Amino acid sequence: MDAFNNFIEQITAFVWADWVLYVVLGVGVLFTIWSGFGQYRALTHGVSVTKGNYDDPDDPGAISHFQALSAALSATVGLGNIAGVAIAIAIGGPGALFWMWVVGLVGMAIKTTEVCQSMLFRDTSDPENPHGGPMFVVSRGMREWGLGWLGSIIGGIFCVTLLISAVTGGNMFQSWSVGGITREALSIPEWGTGLVLAVIVAMVILGGIKRIGSVAGVLVPFMCILYVLTALVVLSMHLGEIPGVFASIFTSAFAPSEAGGAFIGGAAGTAFLWGMKRALFSSESGQGSSPIAHSAAQTKEPVSEGVVAGLEPFIDTLVVCTLTALMILSTGALTREHDGVAGHDAHFASLPTVQYVSDANQVEIPSWIIGDVTEYRDGDSSSTAGRTSLPPRTEEAQRIAGSDWRDGDLVFVILEGDDTTNIDTESNRAMAYGTIHIPEDPGASPYIRWDAIPSSDGDVKHFKHMTDAGTGPALQTGNIYKDYTGATLTAYAINRDLPGFGTWLILVAAWLFAISTMISWSYYGEQGVVYLFGNWAVTFYKILYCLLIVVATLPIVKTAKEIGNLSDLGTGIMLWANIPIMLLFGFVAMKAYHSYFRRLKDGEIKRTK
Repeated sequence: MDAFNNFIEQITAFVWADWVLYVVLGVGVLFTIWSGFGQYRALTHGVSVTKGNYDDPDDPGAISHFQALSAALSATVGLGNIAGVAIAIAIGGPGALFWMWVVGLVGMAIKTTEVCQSMLFRDTSDPENPHGGPMFVVSRGMREWGLGWLGSIIGGIFCVTLLISAVTGGNMFQSWSVGGITREALSIPEWGTGLVLAVIVAMVILGGIKRIGSVAGVLVPFMCILYVLTALVVLSMHLGEIPGVFASIFTSAFAPSEAGGAFIGGAAGTAFLWGMKRALFSSESGQGSSPIAHSAAQTKEPVSEGVVAGLEPFIDTLVVCTLTALMILSTGALTREHDGVAGHDAHFASLPTVQYVSDANQVEIPSWIIGDVTEYRDGDSSSTAGRTSLPPRTEEAQRIAGSDWRDGDLVFVILEGDDTTNIDTESNRAMAYGTIHIPEDPGASPYIRWDAIPSSDGDVKHFKHMTDAGTGPALQTGNIYKDYTGATLTAYAINRDLPGFGTWLILVAAWLFAISTMISWSYYGEQGVVYLFGNWAVTFYKILYCLLIVVATLPIVKTAKEIGNLSDLGTGIMLWANIPIMLLFGFVAMKAYHSYFRRLKDGEIKRTK
């Protein structure tokens, strides 16, 4: 599995090269100016259209503007807002939120443009079941230029990227995150959660876009209101910290984030990268996914649905994502410290040693190992790791978590050395991860099995091997922290003020968010399958889609970075396919956009209610 993760990480690093992010930002700025700051139109006219003030029951389409927005939001307002934001903050620091805001603002213009394009080129030959999306934009658009064969190829390439994103970020990331938070709350194994999710999703997606729109129209408003109200309650308890939180957000967007407590710091470049990636993953701006849902809207005015779509990044990123980040930062969940009170889960009475192991028979790469060096065998393979006894969990940690240590819990400690070139943090700290083992034999003592830390990992040198020039790394304080990853970190932030409530709230929200996201993305992928293979392949696709829900909950992926790479792969390759299509037909969308608002101003387009 390590080889697979490394392979995915290499591809993701190429797909998400810095220049790709600059291109996306540039495209957002281009259409912001070209549309005359269409963000304003989305927040005004878009709201009016969503309310049904311009509806005509005789217009072609299968679902209302509100249902189309809900279906698209059900794919965007999801675990990216709970788990994705937490991942960005945990890795990139507070500055990641700033770059999420930037993406949210320019994303409103991007989303308006790509949906306008899809509405202009959608297939309404069956008014009750219209089809649309970037694949129809490029195939139909280039057919008008006499290049239909080329458009069909490009449309096919987009659909391949669409399917990859559907099964990774739109599916596996969701079930993986729900599996983690459900295990925290109910001690149910992740695969059990995967089975239940697969059954529920299968029951919904068999009903097609109308059932998806109906379910989303109920789920999305309910879960958004529930989550927003909880966030406001938590933030009301930390009003004094809010100004400082905003200061840290702006400061660390352009300078390294300061390390502290359980947070090892983050480079400004890392904040930019992870903030951009998580915001694009959450809002799906530029991916070309939500135009597929919006293309089913009932309207004869393509631009009206494009303006409605501009509301998505605002709701998703500028509201929901911001509330999540503020909760994590204001409660001290990132550093596990608040008002000078340490938030560690346990503490070593005496610090264990950190050994440098370079024997080729023990480790593949020279590594640092905590505690006693032990060889673990798994079938025909073996690995070397560290082992220490398990200190008792503090009463405060048990109060917040609602339980004592459990077998399989992931924990980490902070190592600090004299020298490091970790490009992700620009600090001399690194996290060392371990797994808690509680033997069934009551006479055996529980222990922590610590993963070895390679002295180098690609371009990152965690700690150099010190000789006479200095000493090797050591535990910074001896504090042991429970590894709250993704959605569980958001739940932990709420639990710090409302013990137990955060776990249950995030449990409910995570299930609702994940289900809504997976059903919408199943439809997106289905439209790609129809374009590539025809309707006959849809059943096979749906079966595979539901099976992958279970696969993602198997003990294959453990850390936030691994699952983040998997979801980023899908997001990134869709951008590569869709952004050129947007630029190629941007003038068509903008011509229709400005014509629509001229007719609206002249009174040619009238309200119906």
